[in-house]
Amino acid sequence: MSGKRPRYITPEGFAAIRAEYDQLFGKDRPELVEVISWAAGNGDRSENGDYIYGRKKLREIDRRLGYLSKVMKEAKVIDPAKSERRDEVRFGATVTLVDEDDVERVVTIVGDDETDAGKGRIGWSAPLTRAFIGAKVGDERSVRLPAGERFYEVLAISYPMR
Repeated sequence: MSGKRPRYITPEGFAAIRAEYDQLFGKDRPELVEVISWAAGNGDRSENGDYIYGRKKLREIDRRLGYLSKVMKEAKVIDPAKSERRDEVRFGATVTLVDEDDVERVVTIVGDDETDAGKGRIGWSAPLTRAFIGAKVGDERSVRLPAGERFYEVLAISYPMR
């Protein structure tokens, strides 16, 4: 991993990736191989929709399995509940921010492979996260976002219970 950024992930994120891998490898892929085998036995493969679609879907599953395998191999699992510095923003923190328009936003800093902006889970390498790493309650930071520069203040910081 020389020259690469660490691939941090929470225990929950790692478990979700592992569950997806197990589902694809243990259930979805074998079922699809069975369908492809059945379709191949039906004769002409050039016009066999089940066979053609099945092979395409199998390639997608294999590509996803390769990606998930790489993530699990490179992952550095960090449990935010064990964080010693709970008074400042670090990996795994849930942070309440307020912008210059008094709009509050709650975000949780997670690994880049487990982000979900709709649920407020942002990757640790995102611009907003990078701006606030090490910040404490009351600190203000400016963040350059695609929509322009925004100013935020940290209202609260919390971590999962130990």
